[in-house]
Amino acid sequence: MQQFTFCTMTLGCKVNQYETIAIEGLLREQGHSLVALGDGCDICILNTCAVTEESVKKSQKAIKRMRKSEPNALIAVCGCYTELDSETAEKLGADIVSGTEDRQGFALKIVEFLTDKGSVPLSDAEEQTERQEGIPRVQAKPYTAGAEAVPLSVFEELPPGNSENRTRALLKIQDGCNNFCTYCIVPYARGRSRSLSIERITEYTTKLAEQGYREIVITGIEISSWGKDIVKQGDGSSALLQESRGTVPLLHAAIQAVNNAAPTARLRLGSLDPSIMTEELCLELSKVSNLCNHFHLSIQSGCDEILTKMGRKYTAQQVLNSIESIRNHFENCGITADMIVGFPGETDTEFEQTLEFIEKAKLSEMHIFPYSERPGTTAAKMPKQVDKTIRKERAQKAKKLANEMSLDFKQTQIGKTMEILFEQEKEGYTVGHSDNYLEIKVPEKVERNTISKVKITAIKRGALYGKIVE
Repeated sequence: MQQFTFCTMTLGCKVNQYETIAIEGLLREQGHSLVALGDGCDICILNTCAVTEESVKKSQKAIKRMRKSEPNALIAVCGCYTELDSETAEKLGADIVSGTEDRQGFALKIVEFLTDKGSVPLSDAEEQTERQEGIPRVQAKPYTAGAEAVPLSVFEELPPGNSENRTRALLKIQDGCNNFCTYCIVPYARGRSRSLSIERITEYTTKLAEQGYREIVITGIEISSWGKDIVKQGDGSSALLQESRGTVPLLHAAIQAVNNAAPTARLRLGSLDPSIMTEELCLELSKVSNLCNHFHLSIQSGCDEILTKMGRKYTAQQVLNSIESIRNHFENCGITADMIVGFPGETDTEFEQTLEFIEKAKLSEMHIFPYSERPGTTAAKMPKQVDKTIRKERAQKAKKLANEMSLDFKQTQIGKTMEILFEQEKEGYTVGHSDNYLEIKVPEKVERNTISKVKITAIKRGALYGKIVE
C-alpha cells in the first residue's frame, strides 16, 4: 500500500476535535504519517465549523491558507460548514468536500483518490519540478457520501484515537440535536439527536484508560439528550439504562458507565442544558467517584423574554435554581457558561436583566458572544435585528462583568490545595488544570500527564500560581 503524509486542522467544538482525532487514527492505521502544515505533505484535512458568521469566515480562510501553504497537496474538507455550503468550499480550493456524516468513508476516500490517480511518492527532483510548474499532483472530485455511508439519522461509531501530545481524552457519546433553538444552525448541519450505546461507551472508555489518559471528557452536540433515542427504539439491553429511567435524566447512565470503565481517570462533562441539573441529578452525580468538580452550562441569556424568543425551555430563575443545586452538592465547584447578547429585539432593559443575572450567578467563567445571524434559522428572519455595533458593545460590557465574577472566584482559591493534571510547560512554568477547571501554574518541573497536589499561593493578572505540596 502506498503511504502518504497528512496534516489536520480543526475549527469549532470538542466534537469536531474528537472526529478529527478519529480520522487521524484511521489514516495512521493504514500506515500514513501525520505531519505539520507546511511540511510538504500529500494531504491537508480541515474539519470546519459554522456555528457563527465568524466561524464560517475562519473556515473559508483556513481552506485558502491550506491551499497556499501546500499548493500540491490534496485538500480534503469536512464538517458543519461544508455540510451547509459545499459549493463555496470547492471554489476556494477544496479537492474533496464532505459534510458531517461518514467520517470513515471520508478518510478512506482521501487515500483512494490519491491511489487511483497514481500519485506516488516523487523524487526530490520530480517534486521540485512539479512545484515550480505549479502542476497539482491530484485532480479530485467533490466527495459525497454514498448509499452505503452512515446517514445523519444513525450514530456513526468512531473509536477514540490515540492522539499525540494530549493528556485529556475526548469521548463522543452523542451527536445531533432536536432542540432547534431559533438562533442555531447546528441541527441542520448535524441532524437529529442520536446516541452511542452503553456497551460501546464502556468499550471505548476501557480503551482510553488502557492508553493512559488521566482525564476523559464526555462530549457531544447535546449530551443532555443522550439515551432518549435508545429508549424510543425500545433498546432495554442495559441494566444501567433501565435504572436511570424516571426523574433522573438518562445521561446519568452514560456517566456512570464511563466512571465504572475508567475508575482511576478523572471524568469531565461537556456542555449541559441547565434544565437537567435538578436536585435529583446533582445528588446522583455527587456519588460518581471521579466526576470533576466542574459543570459547563449552555445558558444563552439571563432574560426570560429573550430565552422564549430563542426557543430555550427554561427561565432565568430556573437556571439560578440549577446553579444552586450544583453548589449544594459540589463544594468549591467551577461553573462555566455560554451567553449570547444582542439577540433580535433585545432592548436595553432586557440586556440589563442579563447583566443582573451574571452578577447573581457569580460563575467561575463565562463565554460571551454577540448574536450572529445564521441564514436559514428562524432568528435570522426576526424583526428588530440589533445593530452589530450595539451587539459588540453589549458583549464587551457583559464580558467585563463576567470577568469580574471570574476574578472573585479565583480569589477564593488562594490557600486551597487541589489536584492538578499537568499538561505543558509555558514561559518557565508547568501548567495544568484543577478538577474545577482552573488553569494553575507552578515553578517546578512536572512530568506531563501527572496529577499532583498543589497549594494555590497567588493570583497575578488573573492567572493562578501554586506550589507542589507532595
